[in-house]
Amino acid sequence: MGLRVYNTLGRKLEAFTPLDPPRVSMYVCGPTVYGHSHLGHAKSYVAFDAIVRWLRFSGYQVNYVQNITDVGHLTDDADEGEDKVVAEARRRGLHPMAVVETYLRSYLDDMDALNLVRPDIMPRATGHIPEQIEQIQTLIERGHAYEVGGSVYFDVASFPDYGKLSGRRVDELEAGARVAVGVEKRNPADFALWKCADESHIMRWPSPWGTGFPGWHVECSTMSQKYLGETFDIHGGGLENQFPHHECEIAQAEAATGKKFARYWLHNNMCTINGQKMGKSLGNAVSLKDIFYTAEPLHDRDGNLLLERAFEPAVVKHFILTSHYRQNLDFSNDALKAAESGSYKLRDARRALVEAARKAEPTPPSDAVRTPLAEFEQRFTDAMNDDFNTASAIAVAFELARESGKWIREGAGKDDLTQAATLMHRWTDEALGLRWREESSAGSDDRDQVVGLLADLRQEARQQKDFALSDRIRDGLKAIGIELRDTPQGPTW
Repeated sequence: MGLRVYNTLGRKLEAFTPLDPPRVSMYVCGPTVYGHSHLGHAKSYVAFDAIVRWLRFSGYQVNYVQNITDVGHLTDDADEGEDKVVAEARRRGLHPMAVVETYLRSYLDDMDALNLVRPDIMPRATGHIPEQIEQIQTLIERGHAYEVGGSVYFDVASFPDYGKLSGRRVDELEAGARVAVGVEKRNPADFALWKCADESHIMRWPSPWGTGFPGWHVECSTMSQKYLGETFDIHGGGLENQFPHHECEIAQAEAATGKKFARYWLHNNMCTINGQKMGKSLGNAVSLKDIFYTAEPLHDRDGNLLLERAFEPAVVKHFILTSHYRQNLDFSNDALKAAESGSYKLRDARRALVEAARKAEPTPPSDAVRTPLAEFEQRFTDAMNDDFNTASAIAVAFELARESGKWIREGAGKDDLTQAATLMHRWTDEALGLRWREESSAGSDDRDQVVGLLADLRQEARQQKDFALSDRIRDGLKAIGIELRDTPQGPTW
């Protein structure tokens, strides 16, 4: 089965055929960097990481672009309110660019902790002001935009296809419902391309219409086309941005060029926590730094318990991948604990395969192993080709983990176990990008030898009935996150 994706633009599964195979051009809306990343960011960017990884795993050459919004995103997500970065800068007594640098570094640290592939290009809105002004001028010249008092608005009435992504019609949009009502606008649905700004607004630039700053929507259409061309393959983002942000991107880009903008629109669904909508305004947004590193239970602003403890990034990523990217995902203590148990079982199965393959005797390949391995590989591929169904793919990986345990117990040969270990590694490491903390630290080979030596010493202590020393070794290792387990084949960790 070839790759099929759910295209929001047509609201159906479609065969994926890039413009210029094997090259794939892909743009994903990046963060507005005015605060630390939270679980909602993880849900979105883990999803698109899986998509990029699978495309590359399948042999495509992906040019992955993800923007950084550092100006123009207003507090109501439309055309009114204060710039989110500027508001945070004023609250903290900093220059807006200092806020941007702080939270951009924080975002990249969190994404690295999740082992997400870095985008090939990460353009900033502030670095592309001339290009945005140029696109706005083109829209004015073509009769799709108008200037009022130093601000420029897109005339949605001039673009009959406005609403084709979200399914909304202009004449059905109620004034004040998600779009700002402004006395300057000809139509309540018209949206800002450029906003006039006085000297009190730090983030402002000269333009043909006076000093101001770009609208949020024009930033993405300009930057995506600059690096991927007027028409490109995939545009990704959160479902909450389908309207108005992505709808406005399409209108601007296609009105300016007369060409199709993005061919496939992929939207990830949102997440909740303990069944409740999550958001900063609700006081229950869990930052990734909290869930990765906190030593204390996490509460919302009203004192209600959100999460009992921290979970390592690989567990959070594993949990996200156990649901389809287009499904809503609810974070809770029980769900994350279950994901932690499952994730570590997968990790241990991979490790056991590697160890068993290293120790096994060389034997000819066996159909009893190779035949099911081929079937597992095909099922994993089919799952990922079915609109990147990571949940089904992980289920296949668990089946391989269970079956490989049987092969180890039955004494499968080195070649067969090596083949199984290689397949498991390719799935977990390359296709899904699961990297557990203990596997990402430097000097892991040396550490393995040291832990192995301590495990052997503990085994000798137990045989000599020196249980005090045995318990001391076990408890000491556990204190630094290493659990020793006794099996019929000897100690493992």
